[in-house]
Amino acid sequence: MAIYNTPFQFVKRALDSALSQDFEDFEIIVVNDGSAKSLSLELLDYCMLHEDKISFIHAKNAGQSAAVNKAIQLAKGDFITFLDADDEYKPNHLSSCLKEIDTADLLSSQTETIVSTLDDYYVPDKYDIHKNVHVDDCTLFGTLFGKKEVFRTIKFLGEYAADSFFYDEVQKIFRVKKSQIRTYVYYRNIESSISALQKKERQLAK
Repeated sequence: MAIYNTPFQFVKRALDSALSQDFEDFEIIVVNDGSAKSLSLELLDYCMLHEDKISFIHAKNAGQSAAVNKAIQLAKGDFITFLDADDEYKPNHLSSCLKEIDTADLLSSQTETIVSTLDDYYVPDKYDIHKNVHVDDCTLFGTLFGKKEVFRTIKFLGEYAADSFFYDEVQKIFRVKKSQIRTYVYYRNIESSISALQKKERQLAK
């Protein structure tokens, strides 16, 4: 999990959901990507309470892609996945992904998307940010689940839709799979999310 100034109440919700999985053999690597001091201290306190499961890394702000690339190099498990700081897992998320990955090297799944308006279901298209696409037609960071070899071979780039471009590159040399499970809860009603800010900037530019 990469965190940059996400309100602690959301981060705690996300981490609580990860710690509440029905599959228990996992580690959590939290990369604090240069958050404000107050949040950094709250994060450190939380991670220390769960130090048997969570490793805490503090780094200078370099963006989500750089943060997750750093965590990937430290990961010990056979599989790697992600969780955005303002989203959460359903209790069976990891176990469901493990069942789905048996015929692939990398999995991308659908989400249970939480919205305030119907417009929240749409995000800027990676090829043309002036157009919108439905989230079900996107590849989202948090739903990526795959073998460590995949993530060690191909890095995330620091650009909008880095998750989708990563998936495009992976499928050139690895087996990929789109899953219909919806065990990842994606909160699209949070105004500070990357895609929400991108849409806002586009509207202001009109």
